[in-house]
Amino acid sequence: MNTPNKTIITGSVAYDYIMDFPGYFKEHIMPEKIHVLNLSFLVKTMKRNRGGVAANIAYTMALLGAPPSLFASVGANDWAVYDEATRSLGIDTRFVEVVPDEFTATCYITTDQDNNQITGFYPGAMAFDKQRSLTSIPREEMGLVVIGPTEPEPIVQFTRECQELGVPYVYSPIWQIIRMTGDEIAQGLRGAKVVVANDYEYELIKDKTGLDQRDILDHAEMVVCTKGKQGSLIMTRDEVAEIPAAEVEELLDPVGAGDAYLGGLVFALNAGLDVPTAGRVASLAAVYTVEKYGTQGQSYTREQFADRYAGNYGDNPLVIEALDLSAAK
Repeated sequence: MNTPNKTIITGSVAYDYIMDFPGYFKEHIMPEKIHVLNLSFLVKTMKRNRGGVAANIAYTMALLGAPPSLFASVGANDWAVYDEATRSLGIDTRFVEVVPDEFTATCYITTDQDNNQITGFYPGAMAFDKQRSLTSIPREEMGLVVIGPTEPEPIVQFTRECQELGVPYVYSPIWQIIRMTGDEIAQGLRGAKVVVANDYEYELIKDKTGLDQRDILDHAEMVVCTKGKQGSLIMTRDEVAEIPAAEVEELLDPVGAGDAYLGGLVFALNAGLDVPTAGRVASLAAVYTVEKYGTQGQSYTREQFADRYAGNYGDNPLVIEALDLSAAK
């Protein structure tokens, strides 16, 4: 390894307010009154953490020894502390646009005892992404672009720019799928190196586009469907790999697991690992997140990651090499 990482991560950078409700949402929702829903949940804890899909992906990649570049819009009112913490990990923030007199996007997440979640999201400075273009980045600095969730308009634009520039991209608009048209999503699938979604989002993609699994694989090189504790499924035109979930020591907070999975997956694919191994690296990266509160609360060394990988999936010299630990093993 030891080569410059030319991965660009687009999408949200946000502050997360994570709250725990000591009960079950289902006990307070009356189906016959769903049309006049008016609920208030008294939470027992609240934490303010650094988050946002793009930043979470970058955080995991940095822990694994391959910090990428962020391409996002943030608010001048509250970015300085976040920027310092991000740059301390080696993450490149040169392409982060700081918007005057604005706040960084903010996410309010309430989780019940069944790990069901209700989320509110204020875009703040992220709304300025629609004024930006990937063409502002020198082409030689773009080895791979991750298209993460920001406003729908820039998702479509960034995807089109990758296609026009011939830049390989990972397509993962996730929670913005619901706001995008079927045609916009289908256009993003065409030519994608990897498409990543959870099982619900994957079904939503198929429903909105009218495409089935075979159709999607005609457009994209690889499709990844995550299934939480049931693991994940990675499909290419030549193989289907069922990836078992790594063992969770203690489940504390499910928020951010998908972002960490994607960070681990991009790291592993960039390192040239085969599909089953890349999926296992991604699965383990996700597990670290659910064992801590916050989407960037996890911390581990590459040596610790390698040891835990071996404990879950067996020794793999390719993982040792990808983590740049060959000399130490």
